[in-house]
Amino acid sequence: MKYVKEILEEKGSEIWSISPKDTMFDALKMMAEKKIGALLVEEDGRIVGIVSERDYARKVILKGKSSKEISVSEIMTPDVICVSPETKVEEAMAIMIDKKVRHLPVMDEEKLAGLISIGDVVKAIIDEKDYVIVELTRYISGGY
Repeated sequence: MKYVKEILEEKGSEIWSISPKDTMFDALKMMAEKKIGALLVEEDGRIVGIVSERDYARKVILKGKSSKEISVSEIMTPDVICVSPETKVEEAMAIMIDKKVRHLPVMDEEKLAGLISIGDVVKAIIDEKDYVIVELTRYISGGY
């Protein structure tokens, strides 16, 4: 069984964030440059929200607003759901499905340890299943 900390060990723990005072245009520009789909919103070293490309599509474009005029704070999700490094990957996936979120910050006690996406979680689950299949095949074929 795999844990969130193992995902972070593989992908790294680099975290990108933006200020709630920045414009949504700034956020989109950073997401495009970093090739990511969401940014943590931090103020005075604290996580105050999360903003994603999906937030932009639903809360800016569909409402006819301009990304250069609207601030991140106006569309961010303020109630951020977090997991710990010791959370099982399957549990993280269940949280994402239940809460309909695609990104989860990873908090190691009070310290931000990283950010995982639904893609990271799906990859970890598939990798684990593939490993089990290979090992079972070896066992059945007498490879042990």
